[in-house]
Amino acid sequence: MIYVGIDLGGMSAKSGVFRDGELILKERVDTDPADGAKGVAEKLGALAKSVVAHAGLSFNDVQAIGIGSPGVIDSESGVVAKWGNYNWRQVPLARAVADITGKPVYLTNDANAAALGEAKFGVGAKYRDCLLITLGTGVGGGIVLDGKLFEGFRSAGAEVGHMVIHTDGRECGCGRRGCFEQYSSATALIRDTREAMERDKDSLLWQLAGGSLQKVDGSTAFKAARSGDETAKRVVEDYIAYLAEGIANLVNIFRPQAVMLGGGVSNEGEALLVPLKEAVDRLIYVNSDYAPLEILRAKLGNDAGIYGAYAYARQREEEK
Repeated sequence: MIYVGIDLGGMSAKSGVFRDGELILKERVDTDPADGAKGVAEKLGALAKSVVAHAGLSFNDVQAIGIGSPGVIDSESGVVAKWGNYNWRQVPLARAVADITGKPVYLTNDANAAALGEAKFGVGAKYRDCLLITLGTGVGGGIVLDGKLFEGFRSAGAEVGHMVIHTDGRECGCGRRGCFEQYSSATALIRDTREAMERDKDSLLWQLAGGSLQKVDGSTAFKAARSGDETAKRVVEDYIAYLAEGIANLVNIFRPQAVMLGGGVSNEGEALLVPLKEAVDRLIYVNSDYAPLEILRAKLGNDAGIYGAYAYARQREEEK
Protein backbone atom coordinates (compact mmCIF):
# COMPACT_ATOMS: atom_id res chain seq x y z
CA MET A 1 0.00 0.00 0.00
CA ILE A 2 1.13 3.55 -0.75
CA TYR A 3 0.76 6.44 1.69
CA VAL A 4 2.08 10.01 1.84
CA GLY A 5 3.24 11.58 5.09
CA ILE A 6 3.61 15.37 5.36
CA ASP A 7 5.28 17.37 8.13
CA LEU A 8 4.07 20.97 7.95
CA GLY A 9 6.30 23.62 9.53
CA GLY A 10 6.40 27.38 9.71
CA MET A 11 8.92 27.79 6.88
CA SER A 12 8.59 24.56 4.91
CA ALA A 13 6.67 21.34 4.51
CA LYS A 14 8.43 18.00 4.10
CA SER A 15 6.80 14.98 2.54
CA GLY A 16 7.60 11.31 2.12
CA VAL A 17 6.00 8.57 0.05
CA PHE A 18 5.79 5.16 1.72
CA ARG A 19 5.24 1.82 0.05
CA ASP A 20 4.48 -1.11 2.34
CA GLY A 21 5.98 0.78 5.28
CA GLU A 22 9.21 1.76 3.51
CA LEU A 23 10.14 5.39 2.85
CA ILE A 24 10.78 5.62 -0.89
CA LEU A 25 11.41 9.33 -1.50
CA LYS A 26 11.30 12.70 0.28
CA GLU A 27 10.57 16.20 -1.01
CA ARG A 28 10.00 19.62 0.51
CA VAL A 29 8.40 22.95 -0.38
CA ASP A 30 8.69 26.41 1.18
CA THR A 31 5.70 27.68 3.15
CA ASP A 32 4.82 31.12 4.44
CA PRO A 33 1.99 32.69 6.47
CA ALA A 34 1.36 34.96 3.49
CA ASP A 35 0.22 31.91 1.51
CA GLY A 36 -2.95 31.82 3.59
CA ALA A 37 -4.75 28.63 4.47
CA LYS A 38 -5.91 28.05 0.90
CA GLY A 39 -2.42 28.58 -0.49
CA VAL A 40 -0.84 26.23 2.05
CA ALA A 41 -3.41 23.54 1.28
CA GLU A 42 -2.67 23.90 -2.43
CA LYS A 43 1.05 23.56 -1.79
CA LEU A 44 0.53 20.46 0.34
CA GLY A 45 -1.67 18.86 -2.29
CA ALA A 46 0.86 19.59 -5.01
CA LEU A 47 3.68 18.30 -2.79
CA ALA A 48 1.87 15.01 -2.23
CA LYS A 49 1.33 14.52 -5.95
CA SER A 50 4.90 15.53 -6.77
CA VAL A 51 6.65 13.17 -4.37
CA VAL A 52 4.57 10.24 -5.61
CA ALA A 53 5.25 11.05 -9.27
CA HIS A 54 9.00 11.49 -8.71
CA ALA A 55 9.06 8.14 -6.94
CA GLY A 56 7.73 6.58 -10.14
CA LEU A 57 4.45 5.60 -8.55
CA SER A 58 0.83 6.23 -9.52
CA PHE A 59 -1.14 8.69 -7.40
CA ASN A 60 -4.20 6.55 -8.09
CA ASP A 61 -2.64 3.90 -5.85
CA VAL A 62 -2.26 6.23 -2.84
CA GLN A 63 -4.37 4.97 0.04
CA ALA A 64 -4.34 8.14 2.16
CA ILE A 65 -2.33 11.18 3.22
CA GLY A 66 -1.27 12.03 6.76
CA ILE A 67 -0.32 15.54 7.90
CA GLY A 68 1.40 16.64 11.09
CA SER A 69 0.75 20.33 11.71
CA PRO A 70 1.77 22.82 14.41
CA GLY A 71 -0.96 24.24 16.59
CA VAL A 72 -4.00 22.97 18.43
CA ILE A 73 -5.41 20.25 16.22
CA ASP A 74 -8.84 18.63 16.28
CA SER A 75 -7.73 15.42 14.62
CA GLU A 76 -11.21 13.90 14.50
CA SER A 77 -12.49 16.68 12.25
CA GLY A 78 -9.14 17.43 10.59
CA VAL A 79 -9.24 21.07 11.70
CA VAL A 80 -6.41 23.33 12.84
CA ALA A 81 -8.27 24.93 15.73
CA LYS A 82 -5.50 27.42 16.46
CA TRP A 83 -1.99 28.06 15.12
CA GLY A 84 -0.60 31.32 16.44
CA ASN A 85 2.38 31.68 14.09
CA TYR A 86 0.11 31.57 11.05
CA ASN A 87 -2.83 33.27 12.79
CA TRP A 88 -5.05 30.34 11.83
CA ARG A 89 -8.35 29.71 13.57
CA GLN A 90 -10.64 26.79 12.70
CA VAL A 91 -8.91 25.96 9.41
CA PRO A 92 -10.32 22.71 7.88
CA LEU A 93 -6.91 21.72 6.50
CA ALA A 94 -7.59 18.00 6.04
CA ARG A 95 -10.74 18.63 4.02
CA ALA A 96 -9.00 21.29 1.89
CA VAL A 97 -6.13 18.94 0.98
CA ALA A 98 -8.58 16.08 0.42
CA ASP A 99 -10.56 18.23 -2.03
CA ILE A 100 -7.37 18.97 -3.95
CA THR A 101 -6.02 15.41 -4.01
CA GLY A 102 -9.15 13.31 -3.98
CA LYS A 103 -7.65 11.19 -1.20
CA PRO A 104 -8.54 10.68 2.48
CA VAL A 105 -6.46 13.06 4.60
CA TYR A 106 -5.78 12.70 8.33
CA LEU A 107 -4.42 15.51 10.48
CA THR A 108 -2.64 15.44 13.83
CA ASN A 109 -0.38 17.71 15.85
CA ASP A 110 3.24 17.77 14.61
CA ALA A 111 4.71 16.77 18.00
CA ASN A 112 2.28 13.87 18.19
CA ALA A 113 3.28 12.82 14.69
CA ALA A 114 6.97 12.91 15.63
CA ALA A 115 6.28 10.78 18.69
CA LEU A 116 4.37 8.21 16.67
CA GLY A 117 7.08 8.14 14.01
CA GLU A 118 9.86 7.62 16.54
CA ALA A 119 7.79 5.00 18.35
CA LYS A 120 7.03 3.01 15.21
CA PHE A 121 10.22 3.44 13.19
CA GLY A 122 12.88 4.85 15.52
CA VAL A 123 14.35 3.85 18.86
CA GLY A 124 10.89 3.05 20.22
CA ALA A 125 10.09 0.42 17.60
CA LYS A 126 10.45 -2.52 20.00
CA TYR A 127 8.20 -0.98 22.68
CA ARG A 128 4.42 -0.81 22.99
CA ASP A 129 4.38 2.14 25.41
CA CYS A 130 6.75 5.07 25.05
CA LEU A 131 6.99 8.84 25.34
CA LEU A 132 8.85 11.34 23.17
CA ILE A 133 10.12 14.52 24.80
CA THR A 134 11.73 17.14 22.56
CA LEU A 135 14.17 19.57 24.15
CA GLY A 136 14.22 22.56 21.84
CA THR A 137 12.90 26.12 21.96
CA GLY A 138 10.23 24.70 24.26
CA VAL A 139 9.52 21.22 25.56
CA GLY A 140 7.21 19.24 23.31
CA GLY A 141 6.24 15.65 23.30
CA GLY A 142 3.90 12.86 22.47
CA ILE A 143 2.54 9.73 24.10
CA VAL A 144 2.18 6.31 22.48
CA LEU A 145 0.29 3.70 24.51
CA ASP A 146 -0.32 0.14 23.37
CA GLY A 147 1.16 1.12 20.02
CA LYS A 148 -1.33 3.93 19.42
CA LEU A 149 -1.06 7.68 19.72
CA PHE A 150 -2.74 9.16 22.79
CA GLU A 151 -4.17 12.57 21.92
CA GLY A 152 -6.67 13.26 24.69
CA PHE A 153 -10.09 14.90 24.42
CA ARG A 154 -10.39 16.81 21.15
CA SER A 155 -6.66 16.09 20.59
CA ALA A 156 -5.76 18.67 23.24
CA GLY A 157 -3.66 16.38 25.44
CA ALA A 158 0.04 15.56 25.71
CA GLU A 159 1.12 19.18 26.27
CA VAL A 160 3.94 17.91 28.46
CA GLY A 161 5.89 21.15 28.41
CA HIS A 162 3.17 22.87 30.43
CA MET A 163 3.21 20.56 33.41
CA VAL A 164 4.26 22.60 36.45
CA ILE A 165 7.38 21.28 38.18
CA HIS A 166 8.19 24.40 40.25
CA THR A 167 5.25 26.08 41.99
CA ASP A 168 5.41 29.88 41.58
CA GLY A 169 8.51 29.44 39.43
CA ARG A 170 9.49 31.21 36.24
CA GLU A 171 6.69 32.72 34.18
CA CYS A 172 5.77 30.75 31.08
CA GLY A 173 4.34 32.03 27.82
CA CYS A 174 1.21 29.97 28.50
CA GLY A 175 0.41 32.23 31.46
CA ARG A 176 1.32 29.81 34.26
CA ARG A 177 4.47 29.71 36.36
CA GLY A 178 7.02 26.94 36.79
CA CYS A 179 6.23 24.96 33.64
CA PHE A 180 8.50 22.09 32.63
CA GLU A 181 9.71 23.92 29.53
CA GLN A 182 10.86 26.90 31.58
CA TYR A 183 13.48 24.62 33.17
CA SER A 184 14.18 21.85 30.67
CA SER A 185 14.09 23.38 27.19
CA ALA A 186 17.22 24.38 25.28
CA THR A 187 16.02 27.95 25.77
CA ALA A 188 16.07 27.45 29.55
CA LEU A 189 19.52 25.88 29.44
CA ILE A 190 20.88 28.83 27.44
CA ARG A 191 19.29 31.30 29.87
CA ASP A 192 20.74 29.50 32.90
CA THR A 193 24.18 29.33 31.27
CA ARG A 194 24.17 33.07 30.63
CA GLU A 195 23.08 33.80 34.18
CA ALA A 196 25.88 31.62 35.52
CA MET A 197 28.40 33.43 33.32
CA GLU A 198 27.30 36.79 34.66
CA ARG A 199 27.85 35.52 38.21
CA ASP A 200 31.27 34.02 37.43
CA LYS A 201 33.40 36.17 35.14
CA ASP A 202 36.29 33.67 35.37
CA SER A 203 34.32 30.68 34.16
CA LEU A 204 35.52 28.73 31.13
CA LEU A 205 32.04 29.33 29.76
CA TRP A 206 33.16 32.77 28.61
CA GLN A 207 36.00 31.36 26.56
CA LEU A 208 33.82 28.72 24.93
CA ALA A 209 31.22 31.35 24.09
CA GLY A 210 33.80 33.60 22.48
CA GLY A 211 33.43 36.17 25.24
CA SER A 212 29.81 36.87 24.30
CA LEU A 213 26.57 35.95 26.02
CA GLN A 214 24.91 36.00 22.61
CA LYS A 215 27.06 33.09 21.40
CA VAL A 216 25.90 30.71 24.12
CA ASP A 217 24.00 27.68 22.84
CA GLY A 218 22.60 24.51 24.32
CA SER A 219 25.95 22.73 24.22
CA THR A 220 28.09 25.43 25.88
CA ALA A 221 27.55 24.33 29.48
CA PHE A 222 28.07 20.65 28.64
CA LYS A 223 31.36 21.41 26.85
CA ALA A 224 32.68 23.46 29.76
CA ALA A 225 31.54 20.85 32.27
CA ARG A 226 33.47 18.17 30.39
CA SER A 227 36.56 20.37 30.75
CA GLY A 228 36.10 20.52 34.52
CA ASP A 229 34.59 23.99 34.93
CA GLU A 230 32.73 23.99 38.26
CA THR A 231 30.24 26.69 37.30
CA ALA A 232 29.30 24.80 34.15
CA LYS A 233 28.97 21.57 36.13
CA ARG A 234 26.41 23.20 38.41
CA VAL A 235 24.43 24.46 35.41
CA VAL A 236 24.36 20.99 33.88
CA GLU A 237 23.52 19.30 37.19
CA ASP A 238 20.63 21.69 37.81
CA TYR A 239 19.35 21.24 34.27
CA ILE A 240 19.41 17.45 34.55
CA ALA A 241 17.73 17.60 37.96
CA TYR A 242 14.78 19.57 36.58
CA LEU A 243 14.57 17.38 33.49
CA ALA A 244 14.51 14.29 35.71
CA GLU A 245 11.66 15.72 37.80
CA GLY A 246 9.51 16.29 34.75
CA ILE A 247 10.26 12.90 33.24
CA ALA A 248 9.63 11.14 36.56
CA ASN A 249 6.20 12.79 36.80
CA LEU A 250 5.29 11.54 33.33
CA VAL A 251 6.67 8.07 34.04
CA ASN A 252 4.66 7.84 37.26
CA ILE A 253 1.47 8.61 35.33
CA PHE A 254 1.95 6.60 32.13
CA ARG A 255 4.66 4.09 33.08
CA PRO A 256 6.09 3.67 29.58
CA GLN A 257 8.77 1.18 28.67
CA ALA A 258 10.89 3.93 27.16
CA VAL A 259 11.31 7.70 27.17
CA MET A 260 12.79 9.00 23.92
CA LEU A 261 14.58 12.35 23.90
CA GLY A 262 14.76 14.53 20.81
CA GLY A 263 15.80 18.11 20.10
CA GLY A 264 19.20 19.74 20.20
CA VAL A 265 20.05 19.02 23.83
CA SER A 266 19.67 15.28 23.24
CA ASN A 267 22.81 15.48 21.08
CA GLU A 268 24.85 15.51 24.30
CA GLY A 269 24.37 11.75 24.36
CA GLU A 270 25.79 9.85 27.32
CA ALA A 271 26.77 13.06 29.15
CA LEU A 272 23.05 13.72 29.41
CA LEU A 273 21.52 10.25 29.37
CA VAL A 274 23.60 8.50 32.03
CA PRO A 275 23.10 10.97 34.92
CA LEU A 276 19.52 11.59 33.80
CA LYS A 277 18.67 7.88 33.97
CA GLU A 278 20.21 7.64 37.44
CA ALA A 279 18.19 10.63 38.64
CA VAL A 280 14.92 9.39 37.15
CA ASP A 281 15.41 5.93 38.65
CA ARG A 282 15.68 7.55 42.09
CA LEU A 283 12.51 9.55 41.61
CA ILE A 284 10.00 7.16 40.05
CA TYR A 285 7.48 5.50 42.32
CA VAL A 286 7.80 1.91 41.07
CA ASN A 287 11.50 1.25 40.64
CA SER A 288 13.13 0.28 37.39
CA ASP A 289 14.04 -3.17 38.72
CA TYR A 290 10.36 -4.11 38.72
CA ALA A 291 9.26 -2.21 35.58
CA PRO A 292 12.42 -1.47 33.55
CA LEU A 293 12.57 2.00 32.03
CA GLU A 294 14.81 2.98 29.13
CA ILE A 295 15.81 6.57 28.40
CA LEU A 296 17.01 6.79 24.82
CA ARG A 297 18.09 9.38 22.31
CA ALA A 298 15.68 9.62 19.38
CA LYS A 299 17.22 8.76 16.03
CA LEU A 300 14.89 9.86 13.23
CA GLY A 301 15.65 13.57 13.62
CA ASN A 302 13.78 15.77 11.16
CA ASP A 303 12.22 12.75 9.47
CA ALA A 304 10.22 11.71 12.54
CA GLY A 305 7.28 13.89 11.51
CA ILE A 306 6.81 12.41 8.04
CA TYR A 307 7.12 8.87 9.40
CA GLY A 308 4.56 9.69 12.07
CA ALA A 309 2.16 11.38 9.64
CA TYR A 310 2.27 8.26 7.49
CA ALA A 311 1.76 5.98 10.50
CA TYR A 312 -1.15 8.11 11.70
CA ALA A 313 -2.90 7.98 8.33
CA ARG A 314 -2.41 4.24 8.11
CA GLN A 315 -3.69 3.75 11.65
CA ARG A 316 -6.82 5.79 10.93
CA GLU A 317 -7.46 3.91 7.68
CA GLU A 318 -7.15 0.56 9.43
CA GLU A 319 -9.63 1.67 12.08
CA LYS A 320 -12.36 2.33 9.51
